[in-house]
Amino acid sequence: MDQLTEMLVEQLRDAFSAEKQAIQGMKRSLRKVTDPKLREGIEAHIEQSETQRERVEQALSSLEARPGRKVCEAMRGLVEEAQHEQEEQDKGPLLDLVTIAALQRVEHYEIAAYGTMNELARALGKSEVADLMAQTLEEEKAQDQRLTEVTRSSVLPAAMQAGEEEGSDEESGHKRSARKGSAKH
Repeated sequence: MDQLTEMLVEQLRDAFSAEKQAIQGMKRSLRKVTDPKLREGIEAHIEQSETQRERVEQALSSLEARPGRKVCEAMRGLVEEAQHEQEEQDKGPLLDLVTIAALQRVEHYEIAAYGTMNELARALGKSEVADLMAQTLEEEKAQDQRLTEVTRSSVLPAAMQAGEEEGSDEESGHKRSARKGSAKH
């Protein structure tokens, strides 16, 4: 196996690990989100990611390789960051917004990875692998767009409303404290 094909195999192994970790992260996120459209989107994306993982395995098989035990450190970092950010929020629109931001970072990483593997496979004349990666690349782009649409249509407006309500609660609390302070004089 030449160096470029070996590189492609390593990229595919990395993608296999990334999909596996992304699925686990999405399952954890699913338990936390409240927006119905977001929940539905995550459920559909989990299924799609399982198919994508199978596609990566198929691509590896066509190159006479196996997924192996490689761990995608980039995805590990993205999933851990998402967990930390989610832990800082209560359930509700702000948590949903944080979750979408984390999911879109994952999508953008996957778009870059699948785009690179698609081009490398094409350059190497591995059309079966290239076609599999191109299919996944298009799905990742579409998923990113769906997340943007859910953000615009429901999650961001709800988060803004929640933020405004929290802000007015803080203002009235601050005004009450100021009044109490002035009454003491």
